Amino acid sequence: MQKNQTKTFTSAFEQEVYEGLTSFPKHLSSKYFYDEIGDKLFQDIMAMPEYYLTNREYEILETNKTSIAALLSQNGEPFSLFELGAGDGKKTKILLRYLVNNDFDFDYRPIDISQNALDQLEQSLKQEIPQLEINTLQGTYFDTLRDIDKVNGRKKVILFLGSNIGNLLHEPAIEFLKNLRDSINEGDLILMGFDQKKNPQTILDAYNDKTGITEAFNKNILARINRELDGNFVLDNFLHWEVYDPETGTAKSFLVSKEHQEVSIESLQLQIRLKKWETIHTEISQKYDDATVEWLAEQSGLQIVTEFADSQNQYKNYVFKK
Repeated sequence: MQKNQTKTFTSAFEQEVYEGLTSFPKHLSSKYFYDEIGDKLFQDIMAMPEYYLTNREYEILETNKTSIAALLSQNGEPFSLFELGAGDGKKTKILLRYLVNNDFDFDYRPIDISQNALDQLEQSLKQEIPQLEINTLQGTYFDTLRDIDKVNGRKKVILFLGSNIGNLLHEPAIEFLKNLRDSINEGDLILMGFDQKKNPQTILDAYNDKTGITEAFNKNILARINRELDGNFVLDNFLHWEVYDPETGTAKSFLVSKEHQEVSIESLQLQIRLKKWETIHTEISQKYDDATVEWLAEQSGLQIVTEFADSQNQYKNYVFKK
C-alpha cells in the first residue's frame, strides 16, 4: 500500500475508512455500523418481522437448551462461555438462564467491539440473572481470540450466534475458523449459527425492510464518519441497495451515490469524489447449506459434532470441535 507509507492513523477506524474510500471499488467494513446509534438500530432490526434470523435462532435455543447445556458441560465439567459479538444477548439469555438455574459451573465472557453494547448487556444481566458470573471483554474478535488461548485451565466454549460468520466470504471465513480452531484445545467446543439458503425474496426482505431501518443502519457508517472523523457526507445523497445471488448464497449491501459529489473528511485530510451511481460496498451476508458448512469445517481443521435446526429448516446452529 504505497499511498499509506507516509500516512499515520490514530485508530483502526481511521485507517480502514481511509483505505476503503481510496480503493476502487470503494468499500467500508460493516463492523463500523456499530456505535451507540448503530447498536440501537440493530436491536430494532432484530425486532422486525422481516428479519427472520433472530426468531429462528431463538426457537432453536429455546427448544434445545437442555441438550445444548448437556453438550457444553459433559460430566458436569466447569467451563468458560465466550461469546463473540454478544450484542444485547437476547438469545444467549435463554442458555444463560438455563445454565444458572440448573447449577452448571461456568462463567460468561461476552466479547464485543462496542463498549456501549457490553455495558448495556452487563447491566441487563445483573438485573435479570444476578447469580451469573460475567467478565466482559472489549475488542475485535482476533485480538480477544489470542487472549482466549491463554485462559485458565477451564474448558472453553465459544458462541458465535446470529450467523455473523456470514459477514465473511468463504476464504476469509476459513481463515477466521482456523483462528478459532487455534484458540481452543481438545474437548473445547464452538457453537455457531449459519443462516440457510431459502427463498431469495425472504432474504432480500430481511435486509431491505419497507420501514427503512436497515437503510438507516447501513447509512450509520457514513453518519459515524461525519461524527467521529469530521466528514460531510449528505446521507440523503445515497441509496441503500441490497442484492442476493442464490447461486453463491451471497447477499450484499451497497450505498449508491445518487449524484456526482465531493466529500471531505477533515481528520483524514481526505477529499473523495463519487461519480453518479458509484457504489460503496458495506456488507456481505453469506447463506449456507450443509455441504458448504461441511466444506468450511474440513478446510479449517474442524469437525462437526452435531447440529440443531429450527422447525422450518431456515437456520441452523452447528457445534464444532478441533
